[in-house]
Amino acid sequence: MKRSIRKKIKIWSCIVVSILSGFLSIAVNGAEASEMSEIPEELKNLYARSAVLMDGDSGRVLFGKNETEVLPMASTTKIMTCILALEKAKPDEICTVSAEAAAQPQVRLGMRTGEAYRLEDLLYSLMLESHNDSAVCVAEQVGGSVEGFANLMNQKAEEIGCRSAHFVTPNGLDASDEGGVHSISAKDLALILRYCIQESGQREKFLEITRTSGYTFQDTSGKRSFYCANHNALLTSLEGALTGKTGFTSKAGYCYVGAVRREEKTLIVALLACGWPNNRTYKWSDTRRLAEYGFANYEKKSLEVADISLPRILVLRGILQEAGLRLADPAAGENTGPGTEKQARAKAGASDRNTRVQVLLQEGEALQVKLQTVPALRAPVQEGQRAGTLQVLLGEDVLWEYELVCREDIGEITYRYCIGQVLEEFLF
Repeated sequence: MKRSIRKKIKIWSCIVVSILSGFLSIAVNGAEASEMSEIPEELKNLYARSAVLMDGDSGRVLFGKNETEVLPMASTTKIMTCILALEKAKPDEICTVSAEAAAQPQVRLGMRTGEAYRLEDLLYSLMLESHNDSAVCVAEQVGGSVEGFANLMNQKAEEIGCRSAHFVTPNGLDASDEGGVHSISAKDLALILRYCIQESGQREKFLEITRTSGYTFQDTSGKRSFYCANHNALLTSLEGALTGKTGFTSKAGYCYVGAVRREEKTLIVALLACGWPNNRTYKWSDTRRLAEYGFANYEKKSLEVADISLPRILVLRGILQEAGLRLADPAAGENTGPGTEKQARAKAGASDRNTRVQVLLQEGEALQVKLQTVPALRAPVQEGQRAGTLQVLLGEDVLWEYELVCREDIGEITYRYCIGQVLEEFLF
């Protein structure tokens, strides 16, 4: 009898497990199908393991495939090396070649220990031919050592707003240190290029170097001459191609980050692990597909934040009953608190004085404005005193955030003030 009951329990247990497994399988398959259905048809089956299409104006990710996955990025690293050198050094600085720089593996310029070169010349070598020895020579000149320069790279990445980037080398060769593996996400790689072409004070020089088709230079002795050709094939084959950098190592595979501009729209594409040897053209194919999708499906919309009507705030015990508001002036240090436009720039790209926001939107999308202010202020009130924020949202995402401050000083109604008012009334 007991055996019979145990047998029935086992049978029913098997049936229940089978039914639950079936439901679980249906749910998982349904979720996968739903996820696939959200991917635009033209962007299905991208070669890259990780890819991003970013709006160059706002920093908004328009499309992502594993965009936050952290992977090696090979020589796309050199966009950070170049922009740091432009910002922190002078073009005519003389770089002396160390034994470490001369020993770098291919691809390399072939510099020799003890030779000297102008820093600007090495930046063309770095960005056009992707020479690894030039990268190390530049890093040692600017940062004192490869390790010192890597620290500068990581600091700059944090300032830009990158959350995953970890730099170990200036050339992107596979490496690691106590902080981790030399790696980044496609999203952060796109953010760095966006900084290089949109926000850096050296953006014009960066574009000049990376758009040059060919460049000739010599070492400082004049005994050796070199010619560098640009290896970014898209500059001459994709309409509106603005800049870009390729990369490859055995661990990273083929990588690419580039920007394309048409009709005032700027798109940034970042690709990681986009094929291995015999698949070197995959990166060009993926970039074209992402860029054409962005231009076909998004339109630029603008909003002048300074034109938005702002409320007045009640002032308790104030000489004036209400305080007017205005946007904070970053140049005057008025947006130093949390959640400010200054902090949002890394994400959204608004400059200190910029109140005109621009973003690419699909049909049916619209920007919204959200005002958050304190319910009341207590006198005395000072001009520039923080009183709230103005947010520009797309759905639930905050694209820009500006701090609101008081427009004028407002004194407090005190006993002395009241006496003064009475005397003024009687005497005058």
